[in-house]
Amino acid sequence: MRPGDPRLRLLAAVAAIACVAQLRSLAVSAGVFLIALLAAWRIPSGTRLSRRLLHVEGFVLLLFVTLPFTVAGEALFTLGPLTASREGFWRAALLAAKVSSSVLILTVLVGNLEPARLGGALRGLGVPESIARLFVTTFRYTSLIRDEVQRLLDAMRARGFRPGSNRHTWRSYGYLIGMLLVRALDRARRIEEAMLCRGYAGHYPYRAQPAPPWRDWAGFGLISCLGVVALALDRL
Repeated sequence: MRPGDPRLRLLAAVAAIACVAQLRSLAVSAGVFLIALLAAWRIPSGTRLSRRLLHVEGFVLLLFVTLPFTVAGEALFTLGPLTASREGFWRAALLAAKVSSSVLILTVLVGNLEPARLGGALRGLGVPESIARLFVTTFRYTSLIRDEVQRLLDAMRARGFRPGSNRHTWRSYGYLIGMLLVRALDRARRIEEAMLCRGYAGHYPYRAQPAPPWRDWAGFGLISCLGVVALALDRL
């Protein structure tokens, strides 16, 4: 039962992730991951969830590649001059469970919030206007910058560009980054002018939010209690 009020969603996400970050038991971390996965499975945006998990699992895979060979402990196997340790695999699995659980918690609680509602929730929690404005603007225009990168890459491929490990490739990518910065600056200037024409005075016009109903408080309390229970089980 997740809260409907975006302020309580943010607070619940922070509380749950803070508890997950303190876990030291692999069994408890894996249990939290399974619970978060079951909760996220009920979200209708399955494609978005799969895409986010795919990005996270790339980082998790890097943990399993590096940590077993860099953490000292009981040797499991040897790969040339490198020796993989049991403690390294244990630490990689623990971090993988905690990172994946945190991403799933964020997806369940704040993944479907619009930038405007998210900004209003931040302001309702007392976050300074400049930070809330920066966060909302970044959240809003990240997709536009990603689309701009895709258009530039398509234009490069249309002109016969084929990436490789050579000087021409790195020079082309340097031109790509420079052109992206120029276009992003130009777009930011146009957006600022459009906002000024609409009466922008240095802050977004967030409307006052009503007090959360008791059901939202109950959902916030349930999520917080689950995090505390997981932390207590971890310390047993």
